[in-house]
Amino acid sequence: MADDVRAGLRTSKGTKGNPSAIVTEMTASAAMLLLILVMLLTSFWLVIYGDPEYRFYEKEYRKYNVTDPLGMELEDVMEVTDYMMDYLIGREEELSIVTEVDGRSQDFFNEQDRLHMADVRNLFLGGLKIRNVCAVIAVLLTAGLMIRREDCKRVLPKAYTRAVVILFGVIVLLGIAFTVDFTRCFTIFHQIFFTNDLWMFDPSEDYMIRMLPEGFFADMAARITAVFVGMLLFVWGIFFFISRGKIFHKERK
Repeated sequence: MADDVRAGLRTSKGTKGNPSAIVTEMTASAAMLLLILVMLLTSFWLVIYGDPEYRFYEKEYRKYNVTDPLGMELEDVMEVTDYMMDYLIGREEELSIVTEVDGRSQDFFNEQDRLHMADVRNLFLGGLKIRNVCAVIAVLLTAGLMIRREDCKRVLPKAYTRAVVILFGVIVLLGIAFTVDFTRCFTIFHQIFFTNDLWMFDPSEDYMIRMLPEGFFADMAARITAVFVGMLLFVWGIFFFISRGKIFHKERK
């Protein structure tokens, strides 16, 4: 450990006034930040679509007893969920499904639902595209470092650790904010990502908000955070072993 610290100090001193070293660290840092963004967006996808049977959703529906205010059977709620999720991923073009609600056969979704969920679908599919682009750029930046015969064994773990520390600070602040007032943070989130107030539903008139209460989103946020942190630790473990092995290591001429 002491040797690593001394090596880091020597590297830090050598970086000052060395344009090549500065470019290397900036490139490595950019690649690792993009990698972390890829993992964050992937965490969303895994939690939302990782289970094709949507058992998490079913568990949440039972937890919050959504069938009573809907006047529906759980089987019908799951059918609506399956259709809604297909719509969000682009497998269905129109958000419309006829089911039994309050003892009547009718379309579960109303016009406000369709307009808002169209925005959600664009946001979700846009996030997947951003993830893919970030992944490609991160790979290209890393490949560039390897082509330049940089010491990736040292540079990448260091850049990743720096990026994770910054991110951890942000996560802690967000976690405290959501714990103190989840409703307020939930509102701010929608105000940032949506340009209208269609996300503000009236539970007395809208079935979808009865199916997806605020507690559902709080539990999903906690699940996404857990998956994301797990991925961060997994990748950190890989870099830990890389930094002590011969992977990526090349002697500089």
